[in-house]
Amino acid sequence: MTTLIQTLMEMERGDSGNPMFPHAPDGWTPHLGHMAAKADGLLLTEEHWAVVAALQDYFARHGVRERNMRELHDALEERFHASGGMRYLYQLFPGGPVAQGCRIAGLHVNAVDRGFGSVM
Repeated sequence: MTTLIQTLMEMERGDSGNPMFPHAPDGWTPHLGHMAAKADGLLLTEEHWAVVAALQDYFARHGVRERNMRELHDALEERFHASGGMRYLYQLFPGGPVAQGCRIAGLHVNAVDRGFGSVM
């Protein structure tokens, strides 16, 4: 059985029409996400990729004028509530699920997740 991670690693590096990430920004590939995570010292798991896909979906559904980082934060909390919400997301993305997650997902935002408090 092929896992999501194996499938991602087997994909051609230049493939921008990725069915696993239908809302990916132009030019973004799982390989670029992997490299951004590696630069941050993260090894991406299937759980990380689920957050990346959720972030890309959020950005696809909300126009540039509608993007609000607090609303994005709240949407992530709601989407991953069953897994532990923000506590879970900060365990996956210690640099912040919004700032670090968006960077890995290829989404350019001006966000720093310092103000959301500790989850430990």
